[in-house]
Amino acid sequence: MVSRRSWAEQIMGLPVSVLARGEQAESARADAAVRELFAELVEADRLFSPYQSDSAVSRLARAELGWDAVDSVVREVAERCARARELTGGLFDAELPDGGWDPSGLVKGWAVERAGERLRQVPDLDWCLNAGGDVLVLCASNLPFTVGIQDPRDPGRVVTSVTRTDGAVATSGTAARGAHLYDPRTGGPVVTRWLSVSVSGPSLECADVLATAAFVAGEEWPAVLAARPGYEGLGILADGNLFATAGWPASASAVAG
Repeated sequence: MVSRRSWAEQIMGLPVSVLARGEQAESARADAAVRELFAELVEADRLFSPYQSDSAVSRLARAELGWDAVDSVVREVAERCARARELTGGLFDAELPDGGWDPSGLVKGWAVERAGERLRQVPDLDWCLNAGGDVLVLCASNLPFTVGIQDPRDPGRVVTSVTRTDGAVATSGTAARGAHLYDPRTGGPVVTRWLSVSVSGPSLECADVLATAAFVAGEEWPAVLAARPGYEGLGILADGNLFATAGWPASASAVAG
């Protein structure tokens, strides 16, 4: 029987869980890696949460800090956000219409992928790291995990699933936080008939950014992914119909409703 162990914490305002599988799943080394991972995510939240008054993001917004005084990792994230804006032709932009800066659309994927390096150091371990529905996996055994895609009309239901032995799946839409995204092209809320767009690919940071940009793009979202080899997408319409790009994993399966 294959050993399994799971951990869960509430971090960054999200449920963050780790499922480990294999001979090392119940080892002290795996447990230590997960605890270090959680601690790293807590630190990322301390620096980047717009909801914490003493975070670097909040202090920058109040002009209590200048860019020359912030931690170097904050400047690194700002550079990553600038590259993401260029990558997506401006569809992803951490610069807000009111002149503020909110890197949340990149930070979660970046922080989870960065913290996931702790698990990569544990040999012979399969693991699935889920941060509020954005998922990163690595399977040393080459036996895949199944990742469910949430129904944006019913958060307690999945509409399809996809298997992965490594890499990431990220979703952007209105299910978790309502209409919270803005369109940098107009400065107003995103207007689209798509309820969500999920992106699968090698990097969670990149998949997260592309999912946000694709959702903002509306009808043109497949073109956002076409410009980035290795990333594929699945869109869900308000009537429940699904549309996948040509390379979306063929192992994906629909769930009868």
